[in-house]
Amino acid sequence: MTTCKGCGIKIQYENKNEVGYSPKINSTYCQRCFRIIHYDDLMYSMKKGIPSEYILTKLNTMDGLIVWVVDLFDFEASMIDGLNRHVLNKDIILVATKRDLLPKDISNNKITRFIQERLKEKGIKVKGILITSHLEKINKNLILDILDEQSDGKDIIVIGKANTGKSTFINLLIGNDVLTKSRYPGTTLDFNKIKIKNLTFIDTPGIEVKNSILMLLDDIKLNTVIPTRTIKPTIYQLNKDQSIALGGLIRIDVYDANKASLVAYVSNDLLIHRTKLSNADKLWENHKGELLTPVVEDKMVSTTVNVRYDKMDIVIDGLGWVCINNKVSKIVVTHPKQVNVTFRKAML
Repeated sequence: MTTCKGCGIKIQYENKNEVGYSPKINSTYCQRCFRIIHYDDLMYSMKKGIPSEYILTKLNTMDGLIVWVVDLFDFEASMIDGLNRHVLNKDIILVATKRDLLPKDISNNKITRFIQERLKEKGIKVKGILITSHLEKINKNLILDILDEQSDGKDIIVIGKANTGKSTFINLLIGNDVLTKSRYPGTTLDFNKIKIKNLTFIDTPGIEVKNSILMLLDDIKLNTVIPTRTIKPTIYQLNKDQSIALGGLIRIDVYDANKASLVAYVSNDLLIHRTKLSNADKLWENHKGELLTPVVEDKMVSTTVNVRYDKMDIVIDGLGWVCINNKVSKIVVTHPKQVNVTFRKAML
């Protein structure tokens, strides 16, 4: 059986409308991977990923070290609740990717402390944490040595939610773009075995993402919300009642702000608009889909925040987060019903 080097799917030559099709006999890549690599042409979307039951059930039949890839920019959406139980208490190394998207003046030690606190709150135990970047140079030999020691001769099974950067991480260790990578979630379609030096890695399909704003956007609109370069935080000083619109996707209403600040950690291609709260309904109703873009086809709901911290993040799965510094009396977030919103102690 020939499998695609890029996504792991079995290559077939009969049905061009099915996954794994290649028009070329003995091809090492399926047509979908070939077109993603050479033309950035998705052909068809698998962005939701593969149902978690399929991935986690298969993992239980395998013996190896789990390398759990987590997206630092989209950290909350990367969480897999009850992970230790799902992988039958296998050892887990957490690899935090996309460090390059976060501001450079934030230390890795601070990021590591944040990760440790969130894992403790989630009840997830890992043996170690590695922080990596897909744009900046990393010490791949050091990472390989660590994984070699921790795996003790077993396979290294790379798992994670769709679009966390699993294939990109493995490519960095290989030193070449052997595995298909793209900005589109759901690129890897099946378990894919790769040899790196004396180690055997298994790239796995991205686990299904259910409550991310990325699932509601057309693939073309993903360019607006998925950052490809270091984020430049957008800072607003807030006084009294203010409203912030993140495109036509999210509205954040802040009440009784007294010299508070709001810092937006979202793609710099996403337009942000600030207005007085008294003008917010009019702006939202009259300009959503025009001035306020992109938009999604989903029922909008409002969530009132219980302000617990002087410095608090409001996290929107798939979009990023905003940090509000200093006490305010109330925050109301209007968001698509299917999108998860998390309120946490500030990450940065």
